Amino acid sequence: MARRKTTVYLDEDVLRASRVFAARTGQHEYEIVNAALRSFLGLAAVERVWARSQLTDEEAATLAYGELQATRREAGGGTAG
Repeated sequence: MARRKTTVYLDEDVLRASRVFAARTGQHEYEIVNAALRSFLGLAAVERVWARSQLTDEEAATLAYGELQATRREAGGGTAG
């Protein structure tokens, strides 16, 4: 998957922790940040299911997008007031 350079601003403690974690695990800092964002956004779970699936890419994407929309509706539905 292609990567693109960007700038983000992190709290000092978050930056320090990501650097320490990267050093301890032998990874680059961008790999730590990328993995954390994928997990937070739910992309990691979708990719794990996709890897085990026998669906075509189009079928899997349609299914994943539908589930994402349903989750967003559920999460947003209880906050209106």
